[in-house]
Amino acid sequence: MVTARFADYISKDSQAHGMPLRFSYPPHPVGWVPRETLRQYVEGNDPVTGRPLMQELVDVLTLPLTEQEKNPVLVKRTKRPRLLPPNTEANLHRLFLENGWTDGLPVVLPTEELVAEMLTGTDHNPQEVVGRMSVTTHEEKLEYTVEKVAVNAVMAGARPEHFPVILALAASQRPALPSSTGSWASMVVVNGPIRNDLGMNSGGSALGPFNYANSVIGRAWTLLSINLGDVNVAENFTGSTGSNLNYNNMCCAENEELSVWEPFHVEKGFKATESTVSLFRGWSIQGFSVGPPKRMAEMMSGLGLGGATFILDPLVARSLKSQGFKTKRELAECLVREAKGGNPRGRPLMPSSINFIVLGGEWNPVWLTTDFVHTQTVSIDRWVPKEGIRHDARPLRMPAQVNCSEGICGLPGNVSHATES
Repeated sequence: MVTARFADYISKDSQAHGMPLRFSYPPHPVGWVPRETLRQYVEGNDPVTGRPLMQELVDVLTLPLTEQEKNPVLVKRTKRPRLLPPNTEANLHRLFLENGWTDGLPVVLPTEELVAEMLTGTDHNPQEVVGRMSVTTHEEKLEYTVEKVAVNAVMAGARPEHFPVILALAASQRPALPSSTGSWASMVVVNGPIRNDLGMNSGGSALGPFNYANSVIGRAWTLLSINLGDVNVAENFTGSTGSNLNYNNMCCAENEELSVWEPFHVEKGFKATESTVSLFRGWSIQGFSVGPPKRMAEMMSGLGLGGATFILDPLVARSLKSQGFKTKRELAECLVREAKGGNPRGRPLMPSSINFIVLGGEWNPVWLTTDFVHTQTVSIDRWVPKEGIRHDARPLRMPAQVNCSEGICGLPGNVSHATES
């Protein structure tokens, strides 16, 4: 039984998986409506079939299978053509926009020449299969190649130097914006030497629109999800309000140089010399705040996913270590104790479900609370060419913010590192 709002999904699920199960559809929604309304649903008709709901339930459980149900036909979607016919630039921009192949912002048109240039960013064969993706479990997962990922990387405005990171995101096979009425958001965190190789920002305003690599890599994941995960707002995407975080997916690099703890990817079993991208999924950002672990636990207790990810300015990380938290694990255990092991929604909190990312420019000892949970960390190195990152003769870089250049920020006695950023 599924509410009538999802009847189309059930039909597509049956076609994609060859399992025409019998369904009945009460009206939508069923959450946060009066009990009297729910009783009317039960005593009324199925809005999809028009039949009395309870009698329909009896019938679907007792009537023999039809021939169509005994012999389901698996329907496969036709593949899109590799190339579009030539046209004017204005017409092609309109075509991409009207077909929902963009995020609503202008894109770089993926001409054969630009896609070929993007492919120089890796040694992998353009026709090598990278993975399969769908934004909803109700449709078949579509297969995509290195070349198809390159098309979306070009559209996002990326350069070949960014391509290994974008391929790693594609290889995760996770969409940045999965279809859910809860309007999920995502976060991307890059670790390892490639951060500096690409000029990514992990310091001041790293989550803002001031870094080319952060911007195009995060945007590329959204375009991958739209085009390779086949997002169609009119058919298969159910975000109630949607999330503005989907534009860039909070793409950033961890500030390993100014962190007092081991990098995030090392926590997950990778070497410090390896480059990785870590993916997080959640609903929202609770806001910036200041204060001791007790305050952090209070903020965390209001989250509903059974986990949390804190983004800490390096000033906060150093202060916490000076208070005795030698590792992130010790800090997580303290927060669980302060939160008394749970939250108002009854989901247990475990130290392993609490993450800390050090990021920021030491302008203020603030921390950011999110309900994001870590879903996956994947290697970038496998996609890097043998001869190294393929840079332009003059790599594109936005102005870099200088943090603590006068050595005046930081805790007393801890300013010797200031010029490193």
